[in-house]
Amino acid sequence: MKNEKMGYVYILPWLIGFCLLTIWPFVSSLYYSFTDYNMIAEPNLVGIKNYLNLFNDQEFVNSLIATLKYTVITVPLQLIFALFVAFILNFKLKAISLYRTAYYIPSLLGGNVAIAILWRFMFQPDGFINTFLETFGISPVNWLSTPGGAMAVIVLLKVWQFGSSMLLFLAALKEIPQDLYEAAAMDGSTKVRTFFTITIPLITPTIFFNLIMQLNNALQEFNGPYLVTGKGPLNATYLSSMFIYDKAFKSFEMGYASAASWILFMLIVVVTLVVFGSQKRWVYYSDGGGK
Repeated sequence: MKNEKMGYVYILPWLIGFCLLTIWPFVSSLYYSFTDYNMIAEPNLVGIKNYLNLFNDQEFVNSLIATLKYTVITVPLQLIFALFVAFILNFKLKAISLYRTAYYIPSLLGGNVAIAILWRFMFQPDGFINTFLETFGISPVNWLSTPGGAMAVIVLLKVWQFGSSMLLFLAALKEIPQDLYEAAAMDGSTKVRTFFTITIPLITPTIFFNLIMQLNNALQEFNGPYLVTGKGPLNATYLSSMFIYDKAFKSFEMGYASAASWILFMLIVVVTLVVFGSQKRWVYYSDGGGK
């Protein structure tokens, strides 16, 4: 009994932080979403007016479209690249630990403000990327001045942060029994066929987990796009999280921003439920669950 009480004492700081910094903001934002609140005067209840106005707000609708476009492009590219690198690093190479560390570092630094600013300078007309392309005779590209170029820049920044997914893929690859590969080789299976008939099915639980995590991260992305491109040309990179930030902390429309955040939250829930519902068709679990 004494040990049980001590356990609660040890987790008390976390519980206090969770309640104050997660549960309370979560619940209070739902309340504020039904109010007209500017963080100075008392909240004024307006019912579902904020939600109705948001669906008629073209700027918000465009931000949702930009967010979905960013997510649909970023997540598959990041997972494919992470799996490719993990597959390469699964081989017994010299200084393999150094390579694994080097490929993981971008995940630690990618969300850093300094890295985002550096990324922005790299894609300036006279930045490193254009200077590098000029060595191959390629004309400078106005990356940040066109909708497509700006979207490509923030997509590349996110894809570059593939380290966490890569480590999970690497761990999954190491769990695959080698005798399966030996049996496939004896049957005359090619490397490509073995990859798609043995490797991919056996790591589908990890693919599923990475997919869920990266979808949630991409739909809430803020730092990179905000610092690198801002709204971007023609608001091409104006994501929903940036819209919420502007309404809450620039326009002081906290009620409106709270409603927008709840719409984004419901979008994330729907996407997550759809992916969870699809797992029975393509995720293979060795214990008999899933496919």
